[in-house]
Amino acid sequence: MSYATEMPTPLDIDQIRSETPGVDHVLHLGAAGAALMPQRVVDAVHAHHELEAQIGGYEAAAARGTELDGVYCSVARLVNAKPTEIAVVENATVAWMSAFYALKFEPGDRVLTAVSEYGANYVAFLQRAKTDGIVIDVVPNDPTGALDLDALASMIDDRVKLIATTWIPTNGGLVNPAAGIGALARQHGIPFLLDACQAVGQMPVDVETLGCDFLSATGRKFLRGPRGTGFLYVSSTMLGNIEPAMLDHFGAEWTTPDTYELRPDARRFENWENSYALRAGLDVACAYALELGLDAIQERAWALTDYLRDQVAALPGAEIRDLGSQRCAIATFTLEGHEPRAVVDLLRAQHINIGASDPASTLIDATTRKLPTIFRASPHYYNTETEIDRFVEAISALDPTP
Repeated sequence: MSYATEMPTPLDIDQIRSETPGVDHVLHLGAAGAALMPQRVVDAVHAHHELEAQIGGYEAAAARGTELDGVYCSVARLVNAKPTEIAVVENATVAWMSAFYALKFEPGDRVLTAVSEYGANYVAFLQRAKTDGIVIDVVPNDPTGALDLDALASMIDDRVKLIATTWIPTNGGLVNPAAGIGALARQHGIPFLLDACQAVGQMPVDVETLGCDFLSATGRKFLRGPRGTGFLYVSSTMLGNIEPAMLDHFGAEWTTPDTYELRPDARRFENWENSYALRAGLDVACAYALELGLDAIQERAWALTDYLRDQVAALPGAEIRDLGSQRCAIATFTLEGHEPRAVVDLLRAQHINIGASDPASTLIDATTRKLPTIFRASPHYYNTETEIDRFVEAISALDPTP
């Protein structure tokens, strides 16, 4: 669902592109993998590394401690949370795993998930099915291909101990009804873990509206932050009931030889050592997105991707593979006679970046729909219609695979 409540202010695309050095070197339609960083994000990372080089790593962190801690406020503003509910970690997978492995299960406990669930998450389900005896139940899709809320409601019983779903899957433009899932989870008092890896940075995200207890995300995708950054939101209510599966003396204070005391905030899920330079970059990336406005970002990114879908769909042998009544800034498709991985390499030689999604990344969905490896193009707001036309011209000129 869209969270836009009023007409967003149009973006100054010329200004945005002037602040994005990558657009001078490459036609980048890969925000679902790693978007192009704004110059100010790059500058923030470099500046802290320079300071570390000049005065030392520990000393640089101490000198900029208050400023660096601003990342918690920035991330919190981005998702409408409290700074104490945010943990900054290395990536979205670490964030998701930190929440999932902190949960306690008994044999027979059920976890409900989506057909389009991401591979890393599902492997974790399978491991805990093996070690803890949990039962994994996949909620079927509705006729549009999104998670069916009526089916979800009918599957809930007193053995369901977690609902864990991916909001936007890695293999297409589908937007699952996350707020509807959250409403059902709250109604029944079931923890809700939301993978928002592909959502944060391309659309408004409000954890109160979503009703999630945990939300995991990355910095490198649509948020346009540096690689090696991610964050976990943990609701204040949940913080009183959960302990990380692994702790160090940052997440918990060693109080006596035989006791420890957990940090009171979500930073109990962090380790003592981290990259302060990358945190500085993540902070700036959040501020940049908030400055532009997530409603405006969503409007442009989604419109550009709709334009791309229309252009690709008109090509002979092309088939759009996206599901859902609402489609986001990820377009997936197949081209008859063309193997995606080989084409990705050919396009890269032309300074055009797209991606490909293998069946293993979303195995249940891919198996159900008999999907091969598919093309994945993910424009962002800094792209233009002219760039998309150039991309479509490039793939239309491809020689068929023998």
